[in-house]
Formats: sequence, structure tokens, C-alpha cells
Amino acid sequence: MSGQAPLPELLTARDNPLLQRIRRLAADPGAYRRQGVVWLEGDHLVGAALARGVDLQALVYSQGAWAQAAAPWHAWAPRARRAVQVPDTLFASLSALESPGRVGALIERPTAMQIDPQAASVVLDRVQDAGNVGSILRSAAAFGVAQVIALKGTAALWSPKVLRAGMGAHFALRLVEGVEPEALDALQVPLLATSPHGGLLLGQAPLPRPCAWVLGHEGQGVSPDLMARCAQAVRIPQPGGEESLNVAAAAAVCLFAGLAGGVAGPRPEAGQ
Repeated sequence: MSGQAPLPELLTARDNPLLQRIRRLAADPGAYRRQGVVWLEGDHLVGAALARGVDLQALVYSQGAWAQAAAPWHAWAPRARRAVQVPDTLFASLSALESPGRVGALIERPTAMQIDPQAASVVLDRVQDAGNVGSILRSAAAFGVAQVIALKGTAALWSPKVLRAGMGAHFALRLVEGVEPEALDALQVPLLATSPHGGLLLGQAPLPRPCAWVLGHEGQGVSPDLMARCAQAVRIPQPGGEESLNVAAAAAVCLFAGLAGGVAGPRPEAGQ
């Protein structure tokens, strides 16, 4: 390994405290809230974090990953406070995936954010499927939405499944989670709710920009109280006759429509 990154510390004990901590984070979606750290599994997520200047508390390689001399992740070791390698079978014990990643990292749980009143936003109202939440974050980042606000009852934003579905989008967004609906009073942009039952047909009228798209529970939709806070309800045309779209698909459609058809101008008040 002469001329390459220093050899990471080798850990071989299954009950090593660092590895035990990672297992708890990988197995429990809410463990990051108690431990104050987040586990990123996979070179894509670790690379996305580093690209945004996130500090790595620990960088963990499988021995097979470290043995790939030309791999780009060799250059990451000096950027972590601690770099370790573990046997491949031991690395697999840190993962809940059928095909475990080769590289992972611990980062500090991001500092709790305050709501930015003027930011284009997505509001998640008890969206419970981690895959849906991660996909929505990915769409938000892709379409230039700066802020995602997760109300209580929404899947934990920094849980492993949401992180994997988000594919690095977390590091491009302002994330506010675990808040009550009353916290939305801080927003100074209009709220638009998605509804399959009525309201403005998407594509038939200009949309306010910036705004906050409200996306509701997979089965129950947006709560009545939160709907009452919204300036408009928006319906996605579905000529194929389906009752409704998956919430992540609906989010992508609405965010693209807002990008393509949004107009800056007077902001409607709730109830108008």
C-alpha cells in the first residue's frame, strides 16, 4: 500500500463498541435520534455527504473494498476522524440489506433546523412509508425545492431506508422533522394540498411560486385540519381512471408542474 492512503485500523471483534453502535443504527429507524449519529451505508451516500462538506466521524470499509487499490474511496480515509476496516462477513452483519454495501460512515446527526419562512417547501403529513419519503426527498432536490418539513407521524427522515431511497438528496435539502402542524404558521408562502377529490386541476391554472406542497398519509391523505390551512387544493388529471397516484409519484408530478407552470405573483390566502 506504499504511496496510498494509510491503512485503516483493522477491527475483527463482532462485539467491538463501534460495530455494535452501527448495528443498532442500522436496525432501528429512530436510533439516530437517541444516539445523535447517522449511519450511511454505501459508497454513493458517503460520497454524497463528502461532496457537501459533511464531516465523517468514522469511515468503515469492508476488507474487500479496501483491497480494491484503484477505488475512489481510498482518498476518503484522511477526511474521516477515524477509518477502520472489517472482514467482509463482519461488515455484512452491519447491514439490513441482502447485498450489503462495501463502505459506510457515521456522521453527526444534523443540527435541528428552523423553518425558513420564504423557502419553496414540501410538507409531509404522516407519510409513513420510508421508500415514499426518500423518493419525495429525491424529487424535491431534483426540482429545486429547498426545504422539506416532516410533521409528527412521518417516517424518520434520517433512518436507513429513507436515506437509501433519497440517494443523497438529504445533503441538498433543509430538513425539519417531528413538528406539529402549528409550526407551519411560520411559513410565509401559500400551502397547496394534493387531493384526488376536487380542487384546481393541475395544468389548467398558474401555480404560486414559491409555495409549499402538502402531501398526505398514504391511506388517509391530508388531514382535515391541515387542509383548512391550505390556500388551494390541487388535483392531478388521471385519464386512465385510477383512483389516485402513489404519494411519491404525485409529489414528482406536482413539483415538476410547479417548476414548469409556476408564476411569481400575489399569493392566495387560505380559503380563497
